[in-house]
Amino acid sequence: MAKKNSIEFKVWGRYALFTDPITRIGGEKCSYHIPTYEALKGIVKSIYWKPTLIWIIDEVRIMKRIQTQTKGTKPLKFSSGGNDLSIYTFLADVEYQVRAHFEWNMHRPELANDRIDGKHYTIAHRMLALGGRQDIFLGTRDCQGYVEPCEFGQESGHYDGEGPVTYSLMFHSFDYPDETGVAELHARFCRPVMNDGCIRFARPEECTISKFVRPMYAKEFGENQWRSVYEELSEIGG
Repeated sequence: MAKKNSIEFKVWGRYALFTDPITRIGGEKCSYHIPTYEALKGIVKSIYWKPTLIWIIDEVRIMKRIQTQTKGTKPLKFSSGGNDLSIYTFLADVEYQVRAHFEWNMHRPELANDRIDGKHYTIAHRMLALGGRQDIFLGTRDCQGYVEPCEFGQESGHYDGEGPVTYSLMFHSFDYPDETGVAELHARFCRPVMNDGCIRFARPEECTISKFVRPMYAKEFGENQWRSVYEELSEIGG
């Protein structure tokens, strides 16, 4: 039986581009072979999110064979405007199963009255059944994705029974000040292991390698800048 803070879903798309956001500004881009924790967290937040909660990605299954495709693109020139010509290496024909859960954001004491797990659980699953509250992207806006509910671990995956594969150091996630209580943005890194096509992610605080990016402050919410979970649930007929 699912816990009242968990969610399981399938996400797929024609292309994906999972990169280190610290080094991907301009120039050529080449996707990691596996999705990053931050990219999957962004997908779950597009399904349903409120500042009351923090989504934790537990694990992901790689359902299809990892394959890449190189394409010419015309990204914007940040310095002079216009477009440039770059070569991007995308993942092609991707499909994943994801398991995640939410925890309360204890750095948002002003939202303490909104911590009602059953209500958030209900809305999250209704939004998932509708394909997400916002558009789904697989690492970048160039890669449209789609989601639907699934039972994690069901259906056969391409890497079932293949054993462990250890990846080198790669980007894990950002530490945002509204989730840490520290007025700084940090990037965390990890060495993930894929075992039989499944990756069990370390929690952000368990990643010992991090890099300071820049000072950053959490957004403050006034009384009229957010709606309670009761109001949101009533709007969708709960």
